[in-house]
Amino acid sequence: MLNKIANTYKTAFSGLSKESWMLSLVMLINRMGTMAAVFMSVYVTRIFGRSLADAGLVITLFGAGAVLGALSSGYFIKKIGFRAVQIVTSILSGLLFIFFAKITDFQLLCTVAVLIGFFSEAFRPANFTAVAYYAKPEMMTKSYSLNRFAVNLGMGLGTAVGGILASIDYHLLFFVEGSTYIIVGILIMLLLPKINKFKKNKENSQISGSKSPWKDAVYMKFLLLIMIYISCFLVVFKLVPVFWKDIQHIDESLIGSILGLNGMIIAVFEMVLVQHLQTRKKDVMYIYVGIFIAAIGFALILFPVFSVIVSAVIAIVFLTVSEMLALPFINTFVVNRAGEESRASYASAYTFVWSVSGIIAPAGGAFIADRFSYTALWVVLIVLCLIAAAGIKMLSQREKSDF
Repeated sequence: MLNKIANTYKTAFSGLSKESWMLSLVMLINRMGTMAAVFMSVYVTRIFGRSLADAGLVITLFGAGAVLGALSSGYFIKKIGFRAVQIVTSILSGLLFIFFAKITDFQLLCTVAVLIGFFSEAFRPANFTAVAYYAKPEMMTKSYSLNRFAVNLGMGLGTAVGGILASIDYHLLFFVEGSTYIIVGILIMLLLPKINKFKKNKENSQISGSKSPWKDAVYMKFLLLIMIYISCFLVVFKLVPVFWKDIQHIDESLIGSILGLNGMIIAVFEMVLVQHLQTRKKDVMYIYVGIFIAAIGFALILFPVFSVIVSAVIAIVFLTVSEMLALPFINTFVVNRAGEESRASYASAYTFVWSVSGIIAPAGGAFIADRFSYTALWVVLIVLCLIAAAGIKMLSQREKSDF
């Protein structure tokens, strides 16, 4: 039995290129440094002594910079290549984070927040493109899952370390994160080979030739539906903890443990799940089924079973399964839809969706919960997930040749 389990995991992690492993190591270190943004609002109110509204302004500006970074990244990737973009954005982000901790003027703080958001988010489309480039064609989905494994593990470790550093000195958060970003840039220079030109592999791309994602009607419809799903999903980490604490009176430490299940489940099961599913059905089926499962997760938050704590745990399990089913295959669709020459611009558009969702989720969710009620919020999220799932399914049926 133990040998069978060990062989299952060995198979799940086998066949990946050396560069895919190196890139995932880079992402692990990158996300281990993702700690300062989580505590940025607290830093502004506690260290700067500014109001909560000012803290919200800084976070909003950070998000605005991220949107601009996501949009422009594709242009820079085409000009200097995804490897150079990762190196430059990592090192500049690192220097800006270190500088952020030394700022005493609020207006300068706001300006630097925009720049940090810009450069740190511009890294993501370049990294997305790099994963596809270094992956073996038959290992594309697994390579993205390995990258997600590194991201989730790194963020879990980073958040834990961030809490310890914040308890000592908030300035350490920005110094450590900045140093981590600089190390990532150096590691990319040392570990990942230089790229002279993009590989041509038309048989593994659904559409060949350079094209704009913004003129691809099917892709735009797909991204709109995915943005609905991602916005709903991000509410889990933005507002669900507040709901559990203020409305259902769950202890903070227990809330942290319940949310921590998300990363643990992904780390343990996603690679095996992808290995098992990737050749059994069409990728798009896993996407809309995953989104539908998210609706069930929100329903469990709305209608607790047994007890609020048990229901919270089950809800997180369902939402995590949703993520493990949908996101790896969304990544694969984006890569295959783009083709080699347009991969950077398609990745940029996809990252833009994440950046916009990161603004919509907390703002829209908080508005509904405050203006109406949390019950109304969960109902809205359930309906939106059902619309997104149905929309993806109908789009794939109507545009069969594209899926």
